[in-house]
Amino acid sequence: MYNLPNFVHVHFGKGPDELGDIEKRVLAKAHERKIISTDINAALKAESTSGERLADSIARIGGSWSFILAFLAFLVFWCVVNTVVLMTRAFDPYPFIFLNLVLSMLAAIQAPIIMMSQNRQAERDRFEAAKDYEVNLKAELEVLSLHQKIDSHVLTEIAALREEIAQLSQKITG
Repeated sequence: MYNLPNFVHVHFGKGPDELGDIEKRVLAKAHERKIISTDINAALKAESTSGERLADSIARIGGSWSFILAFLAFLVFWCVVNTVVLMTRAFDPYPFIFLNLVLSMLAAIQAPIIMMSQNRQAERDRFEAAKDYEVNLKAELEVLSLHQKIDSHVLTEIAALREEIAQLSQKITG
């Protein structure tokens, strides 16, 4: 396909032994003419643990409008039941100390779970950026390879045309 050390030096600006793992992998895939892009969702899903998937589900539910509205309805229900319906025998009378305890415990549990999900999203973004870099690098290498082939072909045709012109010129003059 091409002279590897020269190709690497010209296009990467360094020797083959100075390339990083990503560049080596991309160069090998380009040389083998194999696809480098992957389904990021499938790759991450295969690597995720059940705890990570649970954290993502909890964060997805806890950050939705349906959860917020349902929780608001629960809070209104709690307050109405403990102030109006159970006026004399309220299990959590105003100022709703037990409700505050439940909400504090929920926040104490939900906050780290949401942070775990956010960390996984950041990890996913880094993984996706790395994959994008690999695909872009391979595309650039393929374009450069095509340019070299086209340039080589054009130079061969130009040389053949020069030879033909020289032969025609000799026929005309001689």
